[in-house]
Amino acid sequence: MKTSLGIYRGLPQPIYVLFFSTVINAVGIFVYPFLALYLTQRLGYSALQAGTYMTLASVLYVPGSMIGSKLADTIGRKPVLVIFQLMMDLCFVLAGIFEGKPIIVYLVLLALFFDGMVDPAREAMKTDLTTIENRQVSFSLIYLGHNIGFAIGPVIAGYLFYSYPSWIFFGNAIAGAFATLLVMLRIKESKPSKETIEESKQWKTTEKGEEGGILKALFTRPRLLFFAVSVTFFSYAYSQTLFALPLLTTKLFAEQGAVLYGRMMALNGIVVVIGNPIIVSKLRRFHPLANITASGLLYAIGFSLFAFAVSPPAFLALTVIYTTGEIINATNEHFYVANNTPISHRSRFSAILPIIMGTGHAMAPIIGGTIIDAHSMNLLWISTGLAALIGSVGMFILYLTEKKSRN
Repeated sequence: MKTSLGIYRGLPQPIYVLFFSTVINAVGIFVYPFLALYLTQRLGYSALQAGTYMTLASVLYVPGSMIGSKLADTIGRKPVLVIFQLMMDLCFVLAGIFEGKPIIVYLVLLALFFDGMVDPAREAMKTDLTTIENRQVSFSLIYLGHNIGFAIGPVIAGYLFYSYPSWIFFGNAIAGAFATLLVMLRIKESKPSKETIEESKQWKTTEKGEEGGILKALFTRPRLLFFAVSVTFFSYAYSQTLFALPLLTTKLFAEQGAVLYGRMMALNGIVVVIGNPIIVSKLRRFHPLANITASGLLYAIGFSLFAFAVSPPAFLALTVIYTTGEIINATNEHFYVANNTPISHRSRFSAILPIIMGTGHAMAPIIGGTIIDAHSMNLLWISTGLAALIGSVGMFILYLTEKKSRN
């Protein structure tokens, strides 16, 4: 473990700032992991109504992302990140004040709109601050920071959910504000200069700048489009851990289901903290597409077996399996995308590609709610595993295509 952690030495100083900011922010991710439970148990929504709402929230994320990405590629990453993160935090403060009232659903929708504006700026900043040589390790460290925080946050939220539900929102807002303050004080604007972008158009790499708008630039990279479509099957599958999994645990274990779900999310974070540096150091020599193919197979196994799990130890064991797939996927997916994104369109690619890749995420709650209401929870999990398998096949086809083009 100590040897594996050595891969994080010598990275750019702003990457360490982003690491600590990410830890703080992730400690306070209370709202979204428990949103399905909040809608069904606090506001009385059915599974289908909750799924429809969460799909609407994901759809509303799209215009926010497109607006934020354009602003980040023009006025800069930092102002977009700071201003709209604080706007999102304000929405959660208001939600805490009005906890239990119908206005909550609108405040959360608005918060997720602002979250959409922030994410492309944050992703572009991460890429700006790295080179192709240190990018995978840098992204791995930031992802590790997210999971260090996430190992703590859901456990706290699980206990707050029934006793102090307003603090689900207040806690999220406070952590977000502190994380944003750290970025505001310690990281300079990272947007590449016009001169650098112009020079990049002569580069021989897939990061070279492109002329024109987002769609013209995107269609210069058809493999990246195919990659994004394949990833959406993974995003559909993984999204069920936020929607269907808490519904399953509470169905089987009543009020203790929320506590079990919090422990599963904490275990997810712990496995990432322990396994992330080890897996990155062992697998970084392999092609990222080969690694992502393997991650899809682990998703397929872990998610489909939730259809047959009936005890807390089984749920925890399956969490370890799908989390291992998550580590492999997360430490290779963003690396592959960044290396194939034009420097001139980083924020806009960080908006449009997640929209494509997140289609499955957006559709998962409403599809999941429909399957649960019309058929059964077991059928949902079997179909979820099948979706992950389809994504894995797509990645393997893309891997063979790239391997053939290099020969």
